[in-house]
Amino acid sequence: MKATELRNKSDDDLNNELLDLRKAQFSLRMQLATQQLSNSSQLGKLRKDVARVKTIQHERATAK
Repeated sequence: MKATELRNKSDDDLNNELLDLRKAQFSLRMQLATQQLSNSSQLGKLRKDVARVKTIQHERATAK
């Protein structure tokens, strides 16, 4: 997910996106713990997507 796509979303959409990403991250962590995860690089990508969303939320909060 690109930051430009995220900047075009509303605050509510960003909150929903963050919630979805956190759920996916939890799911991948459980798969990793039970050794069912085949591609562990997905965890890093999700972590970076979460950081992107939180960064944009922080930018909007400080701009107000």
